[in-house]
Amino acid sequence: MAKDGGCCHLCATCLLCLYSCHWHRSKKGLTTSKCDCAWFFFLFCVCLFTLAWLYLGLVTLNDFHNLNEFIFRKTEWWMDWSLVMLSGTATLVTYSSVLLVLALCLQLCHQPLKLHWLHKGLLILTALVVAAAFVGLEIQWAEQWESASISLQATGPFLHIGAVVGMTLLAWPVADCFYRTSRSALRILLLVLYLGALFALYLAPLGIDSPCLLEHSQLPPKPALYGHRGAPMLAPENTLMSFQKAANCGVSVLETDVLVSADWVPFIMHDEKLTRTTDVQEVFSTRAHSNATSFNWVELQQLDAGSWFLQKPPFPTARRLSSDEQALARAQRILSLKQLLVEATRLNVSVMFDLRPKEDPHYEHLVNATVQTILQSGIAPELILWLPDEFREQVKKEAPGFQQIYGRKRLSNETEEFLHVNLPYQNLSSTEIREYRKDNISVNLYVVNAPWLFSILWCAGASSVTTNNCQVLQGMERPHWLLPRATYQMIWIVTDCVSFLLIAWAFLLLKRWSGRKESAGSDSDVLLTKIHVLLSE
Repeated sequence: MAKDGGCCHLCATCLLCLYSCHWHRSKKGLTTSKCDCAWFFFLFCVCLFTLAWLYLGLVTLNDFHNLNEFIFRKTEWWMDWSLVMLSGTATLVTYSSVLLVLALCLQLCHQPLKLHWLHKGLLILTALVVAAAFVGLEIQWAEQWESASISLQATGPFLHIGAVVGMTLLAWPVADCFYRTSRSALRILLLVLYLGALFALYLAPLGIDSPCLLEHSQLPPKPALYGHRGAPMLAPENTLMSFQKAANCGVSVLETDVLVSADWVPFIMHDEKLTRTTDVQEVFSTRAHSNATSFNWVELQQLDAGSWFLQKPPFPTARRLSSDEQALARAQRILSLKQLLVEATRLNVSVMFDLRPKEDPHYEHLVNATVQTILQSGIAPELILWLPDEFREQVKKEAPGFQQIYGRKRLSNETEEFLHVNLPYQNLSSTEIREYRKDNISVNLYVVNAPWLFSILWCAGASSVTTNNCQVLQGMERPHWLLPRATYQMIWIVTDCVSFLLIAWAFLLLKRWSGRKESAGSDSDVLLTKIHVLLSE
């Protein structure tokens, strides 16, 4: 018994040291003040706040390459900022979660929650940092809120079960606090808040819906894959190597962007400047920041369009290239549209591109030069997926065999026939995707890299997706999860019932323990009174 008591004393001392920076246990009868209770509530909120940001950060990984490119255009400094975001967020989540666990353990050890001033300052700083991150997201990247909403279709059922488990585990400290609180009003408030949150959580699945809640026989065909700038995780984007890698992944369409040089040669490039994906700063140092369209084709051919992929890898997969693949990457040059069309004909894959920059005053000449290059290349017209909206009617007359792709939603009063749409994945709900599919309109959604997102769009019935991650999505034989709705409802009901029984058991058990302690305390008081009377006699 002494040994057990020593261990308990040592454990409580360690908890106090970490949470309150005190080495001695508090005297019996010392309680947690209202101020300390407020700090505990603040700690609980900060912990939930950081967890929410971690979840949102994991969701944004699908699109984080876009943010890396945006920051490069502003600063011309390349790095994978997702590593900074995730490591920082993980640190904040770990810190606040450990403090919360310490507080709950102290509560069970009947020790007052005297949070040290250093922890208070760090918690305030954590809340400010996460709040600033949310505000920055709203200002610069608001579409990620829609991405988070879509992600709940993939994670909602599992988050519900995890939250129920967490609330069930909280029953022990909540029950202990309930029986130790002397004021009836505080006891009632604590019970109402806990049970209210619990039953709201029990009913949460009524608002959870997912296209993957369906029978296996109802699963639509797997979406086709479009290679976004080729296979940019496996080779330098928009190069011959990248498009060949994409074809090896089984993509049906090569998606890219077309610019036109100063001497009217259409070529393949996404950025309007050459600094990110070429060595223009070394070859043409005085013109490095000029628009790509200001260079003629001979000058563009002098640039190395592959070494950057090894020097500042855009994706972790770039580091896995073999020595032969690295040598091939260094040999890549800027690709003309004609060269791409010849390769697409050889590979028998389609080509979809956007023509840039749209604000060019000579945009009509860019369209004409591009159309003429395509027609002269000898590629089958049906392999061209024409995306630019500008001068579309003119293009239809010159090249009636092109497949017309629309980068906007169909309007209810629109008379033009839509056969193909190409939209960001955030722009179409699962219901809209099903409606388009019912009307025989193929839906391509971009840019889809994460398997969880691909799974949701697969279940929803998307015809195809544009991706950087063709090597992973091509290997998926089924969505990450597929569950009949009746099976999920059974899991939901069983989880809630088991949770309720465990919580009721925790409250009843702690009530018996508290009753025994009170009885033992009253017996000891009677014994002490008798001893005092005997001594006085």
